[in-house]
Amino acid sequence: MAVTGALRTELAEAVSGCRVLVVGAGGIGCELLKNLLLTGFTNLDVIDLDTIDVSNLNRQFLFQKKHVGRSKAQVAKESVLQFCPGASITAYHDSIMNAEYDVEFFRKFTLVMNALDNRAARNHVNRMCLAADIPLIESGTAGYLGQVTVIKKGVTECYECQPKPTQKTFPGCTIRNTPSEPIHCIVWAKYLFNQLFGEEDADQEVSPDTADPEASWEPTEAAARANASEEDGDVKRVSTKQWAKSTGYDPVKLFNKLFKDDIRYLLTMDKLWRKRKAPVPLDWSGLQNSDKGPAEQKKASAALGLKDQQVLDVAGYAQLFSQSVKTLRDQLSTKGDGAELVWDKDDPPAMDFVTAAANLRMYIFSMNMKSRFDIKSMAGNIIPAIATTNAVISGLIVLEGLKILSGSLEQCRTVFLNKQPNPRKKLLVPCVLDPPNANCYVCASRPEVTVKLNVHNVTVQTLQDKVDGEPTGYIVSADFQ
Repeated sequence: MAVTGALRTELAEAVSGCRVLVVGAGGIGCELLKNLLLTGFTNLDVIDLDTIDVSNLNRQFLFQKKHVGRSKAQVAKESVLQFCPGASITAYHDSIMNAEYDVEFFRKFTLVMNALDNRAARNHVNRMCLAADIPLIESGTAGYLGQVTVIKKGVTECYECQPKPTQKTFPGCTIRNTPSEPIHCIVWAKYLFNQLFGEEDADQEVSPDTADPEASWEPTEAAARANASEEDGDVKRVSTKQWAKSTGYDPVKLFNKLFKDDIRYLLTMDKLWRKRKAPVPLDWSGLQNSDKGPAEQKKASAALGLKDQQVLDVAGYAQLFSQSVKTLRDQLSTKGDGAELVWDKDDPPAMDFVTAAANLRMYIFSMNMKSRFDIKSMAGNIIPAIATTNAVISGLIVLEGLKILSGSLEQCRTVFLNKQPNPRKKLLVPCVLDPPNANCYVCASRPEVTVKLNVHNVTVQTLQDKVDGEPTGYIVSADFQ
């Protein structure tokens, strides 16, 4: 971007006088805050819900080991003020999706810069910036890849103009009956966490799937009892959470139910195992009474504290499962009746539970067990972050911001960072910004849809579930008369 000396002066004044909102203080956010201050931006707001974890320190250079557990936004503010003490920075340890960060809040800013890592928050910021008519610079990285684009109401595509790829899903019968890959076991373990400690979801059931079309068998009474309620002694099926509550979340009973009784029940579906290797049930008492010598027993017990990269034996994961169930049970009890836990890859007990449960299931289905590090990456859909990629993308964000402030919006580009040079030997590929999608119900000029329904047969909840369950991106506003 070529500029004259006079324009440079005007741009410098625009930079120092504008107010910028940075959403996210993680990998991109840390680099972006540093770049903004060194470029001359002195009036910044930064918001981030997260706290600092040890795993952040290799690429989020505003943080040190002493900061672990503290607010990312607050520590980022403190760190950049050390080399730019004259700056005015406001930090929010909060979610940008909270109601107080409404359209009026966004109207306070000249520019908004996203450094987020999830689609829901990106959608929200996109809609707020459109409503407030504030330019948004959107960004993201995935390993060596990165992208920066500018979103301006009525001029460019918004974040939701083009459909995003849906997250890969797996058939329920594969997850519940015939897992063949580690990811199947990890998904099952996350479902199990929600069924036991979180919000129950019928689509995330973990018990054997009796309706599996591949099985097509009639269970014997003994098989049915293996997966029935122990309380009433009949063959009535109960939910996983109901059963767990009836046992007081007893780790041993849970273990035997999930990894012995349910597996024995699966084995009665003999058609499933004609062309597959059959699973092998585990028994808690058998693992505790193994013929290990004192040295091996000491090693197994000490393994619980080993680093994330190591893989335990099956007895070690049984102990880790028991330990994590007790911890999560205690957390649930302190929250009171009806409380629920939310699975978080950065919550140690929750991660221990998923690691243990997934590995035990892998062992049962003859798969190689995985380290906690590997499971965390897959369970959290994590693509390893690279500091250099974050640095390049944050620099591009600032350059696009300077174009906007200089009044050169037509020069703004969507810039892609590639892993390898393209045919023209370029790693950075700029593309002209696309205009709004005429069919986008978020930013285009078709803001309303009329829906006619029979109010005698359809409830408000049914309508909401139907609309929210479709990949439309609609913003729903109902007027009941």
